[in-house]
Amino acid sequence: MKTPRALILRAPGINCERETFDAFARAGAAPEYVHVKRLRSEPALLDRFAIFAAPGGFAYGDDIAAGKVLAHELGVSLGPRLVDFVARGGLALGICNGFQMLARLGLLPRVGAPDRLVQQVALAPNLSDRYECRWVRLRTPANRCTFLDEGLELRMPAAHGEGRVVPLDAALAHTLSAEGYVAFVYVDADGQPTESYPANPNGSPAGIAGLTDATGRVLALMPHPDRAYLAHHAPDWRTAGLAAEPDGMHVFASMVATARAES
Repeated sequence: MKTPRALILRAPGINCERETFDAFARAGAAPEYVHVKRLRSEPALLDRFAIFAAPGGFAYGDDIAAGKVLAHELGVSLGPRLVDFVARGGLALGICNGFQMLARLGLLPRVGAPDRLVQQVALAPNLSDRYECRWVRLRTPANRCTFLDEGLELRMPAAHGEGRVVPLDAALAHTLSAEGYVAFVYVDADGQPTESYPANPNGSPAGIAGLTDATGRVLALMPHPDRAYLAHHAPDWRTAGLAAEPDGMHVFASMVATARAES
């Protein structure tokens, strides 16, 4: 089994690439930084990798809207190649701003597998109308993601101003929940999906915190596993002790294990 190579996307304003790189390295991958300009000039670079990761941050300052400029840059020359990357067995991850970008690009959820990339969900402003930065609890419902087990309960920090997942219509909203496109939900103290603040920091309907695509090979989530992959990242580690496997590391480790098993 080969060591999976992970492409860590870089672009102006992305600011979590080092954490994402380190998390994948600790999970057993061989991560490499690739700037968006290089990727656009050499699209065939994607063929060298098993994992594509879009880290969090504020790509291009989110001046127009969160993730919009980066989605446009990738979509112009790389959209179809990213679809091919997933179709040939690649795995993709979008964290926070990366989620916003992948949603605008149309790489997920791709309900109905449309012939071209079409945006099907929006990441709208938080209902609090402000940036929210807090630790949240997540659960994985039954879902089609190839590397996420059902019933996981994980804690991670959320840090965003536009994280409310809004499907473009009611029919799509039903399909997302009914057909396993919802990969993470915000849960309350009793472990139940919630739309209530502050357990749900943005008011996302049905508590949606993350989505996967039709193939189950693309995962995007608003909370940051890259800020919860070391044991001392947990806010209560001094009293609760250091976790053997920090919650955020599960995302990276499961992706790498899947990519390695399929190599």
